[in-house]
Amino acid sequence: MKQEITIRNDRLQIIGYIEIEDNGNKTVRDFYRRILGYYDANTDTTRDFYRRVVARGDVVGILFNTQQ
Repeated sequence: MKQEITIRNDRLQIIGYIEIEDNGNKTVRDFYRRILGYYDANTDTTRDFYRRVVARGDVVGILFNTQQ
């Protein structure tokens, strides 16, 4: 079962969502639910929309900063 976390800024405005799958994989979406990137738990890598490796480890929060 998927879990969804709503991400808000300091003014409590929604800036995006993180969908977490049972296996630990994550999909990061912006306010309009467009995909910003992914976290793959098997390879422990965070990837952008084009599936390019952004970082090793789970750093999906930085994907929200790249949308501006």
